[in-house]
Amino acid sequence: MSERQYVIFKLENEEYAVDIMNVKEISEYMECTKVPNSPNFIKGIINYRGNVVPVINLREKFDMLSASITPNTRIIIFGLNDKQVGLLVDDASQVLTIDDTKIEDAPNIIMGSDDKFISGIGKIENRMVIILDLENLLSEEEKKRIEAI
Repeated sequence: MSERQYVIFKLENEEYAVDIMNVKEISEYMECTKVPNSPNFIKGIINYRGNVVPVINLREKFDMLSASITPNTRIIIFGLNDKQVGLLVDDASQVLTIDDTKIEDAPNIIMGSDDKFISGIGKIENRMVIILDLENLLSEEEKKRIEAI
């Protein structure tokens, strides 16, 4: 029986999770500087601890409606190859330990050829949490464009 810790965050009313081992830090929202000719889901870049960090708006990436920035808005910083990248999320305020036996594979209906970034569905009491695989969140082309920023 194996357990892992996950950072839980929200987009709209849904809960998502990423393995805490992939997360460098969770930051309060910082104003982003727009980058010309970047993909639509790139909110912009921030100067984070002396590093230029591109910020992905997960709502845009997941084709959700845009939302206003609130006091709960967070940027989850993670490593992508040798670069730091941020994920703009509605709220990130919890770390949960989830036993591997409580995680099911994602249903085939949501696992299209482009949706390999969902690694499973965590069931915690009466909640369901979509577990994301940050390695597969972006296509190879999208990774190249982010690394070029």
